[in-house]
Amino acid sequence: MSREVAGSPPGAPAGDDPRVGDFDLGEVPTAREIRRFTARAARARAGAGVGALLTDVYTAVTSVAISVLIVLGVVQQLGASLPPAPPTHAPGGLSLPVLVVLLLLAGAGALLSTAGRLGPVGAEGPQASWWLPLPVDRRGLLRPAAARVPAVAALAGAVVVVVLDAGLLARGGAELVRAGLLGALLSAGVVLGAAVAQARVPRRRLALAGDAVLLAAPVLAALVVLSGRTPATLPSPSWLVVLLTALVAAALAVVVDRRLEHLPGRTLREGGSVATQAVGAVVSLDSRELGRALTGGAAPSVRRRVARLRTARGPATALVTADLVVLRRSLRHVVQVVVAVGLPVLATLVPQLASPAGVLVAVLVGGWMASSASAEGARWAEMAPVLDRLLPLDDRTVRRLRMVAPGLVALVWSLLTFTAVGRWQGATSDWLVLAVAAAPVWAAAAVRAAYRPAPRWDKPLVATPAGALPMGVLQVVARGPDLVAFCLLPLWVALGLGTVTTFMVTAQVALSTIAFAVASSTAEKGWMERLLEDQDAQRRGGAA
Repeated sequence: MSREVAGSPPGAPAGDDPRVGDFDLGEVPTAREIRRFTARAARARAGAGVGALLTDVYTAVTSVAISVLIVLGVVQQLGASLPPAPPTHAPGGLSLPVLVVLLLLAGAGALLSTAGRLGPVGAEGPQASWWLPLPVDRRGLLRPAAARVPAVAALAGAVVVVVLDAGLLARGGAELVRAGLLGALLSAGVVLGAAVAQARVPRRRLALAGDAVLLAAPVLAALVVLSGRTPATLPSPSWLVVLLTALVAAALAVVVDRRLEHLPGRTLREGGSVATQAVGAVVSLDSRELGRALTGGAAPSVRRRVARLRTARGPATALVTADLVVLRRSLRHVVQVVVAVGLPVLATLVPQLASPAGVLVAVLVGGWMASSASAEGARWAEMAPVLDRLLPLDDRTVRRLRMVAPGLVALVWSLLTFTAVGRWQGATSDWLVLAVAAAPVWAAAAVRAAYRPAPRWDKPLVATPAGALPMGVLQVVARGPDLVAFCLLPLWVALGLGTVTTFMVTAQVALSTIAFAVASSTAEKGWMERLLEDQDAQRRGGAA
């Protein structure tokens, strides 16, 4: 059946229509022209001019610089307040330079794991839908995306190395400059290496490789402790080492640029989707969504092993079993728990950190890492509560059952951690009793943080150096950590004084009971906000 052109005589061929002619379509635009056209279209619809852009850039740079200077000052004060290293290290101890190396190794593993989960080269939804099918050179389209993550990694690596070297190792001048450049180049090289392997290696394997490097840090620390040999100083990198590292990073960048054309479209779409989800979570101050983005990006699509789940004998045991299975299947969280155990142990082994303040900070960070890693099931339940509502259990019972898995992990973490603290302070049995009494608080804080409400972006915004934030956002973010700060007060006092008393244990048991009751509550608003709402309701009722 022939198709007639509108406006032409019936039966006339389409080619005889005077309005249809041979038009010169011109050449296909290049990839750079397409990128520039997309940027111009985005700027035209953004409603902001060059002045607003410069203001945002100035605010961001100023905020980052102030944050770095504050952190550097705090670390320098910490390094100045640390006691000097003993002339001869005790058997089984660690030196501060070795600890810095282990921290940098753990950071490299975390960077590789994050790069593997993010892509690191990806195309966002609109870009993947419009750019990838175009008959143009794909390298020209993906070069900005391929350079973005290595640049951010280089900046972060340089800042971390400079802060650790200047604050803890008291280096400065040319040594600090070389160390910062080396940290930036190595960080960029890690991300570029992940990008090179992206075309042939699944993202899950890259993430697992990063987790393995992260896990190697506490393992190496244990080997150094067992060997009894720890170097007191570290050699400063020379300009030759920096130059060779720069050449390797440049070679990796060239390889990545040449392989951009061969990256599968599915890999680019998946990486862009995960990156978009992660950026949205960071902007929205939602750490739960960020964790789901990083975990889901490396989750296997098919399970080769089937668990019988014999412990699921009813609704309650099924809920607890599901939380334990979620933790067991997430290698990232298992590694996080292992690292959380190693932090306080290392703090008691490093002579300069083996102080009440150093051990207290290590226990605080390690405890929150372990409890947060074990509450992944509660975070998924907060996002999709439909499965919990299908069970014949009320809301408060579900919250209490969600505390079982974090409680077991917190109990194991506490026993291992405070065994080392007891060996450092003496009276190990007393510290273990206090640790067992404090374990429920960690579980309650993790579940309370998992079920915290999202920030209310419909409320009035407050201008901050980090951007506009809704009122009350700090109250939302503090749900969970507030229990750690208040209900673990006897533990913090015991670590500060270096001793455990019966009154401290009794007070800790009472505060653990309070934390359990608070985490079992399903009220999303604070008691002050609820009190004000009740007063407003009473006033409206009296006026009526």
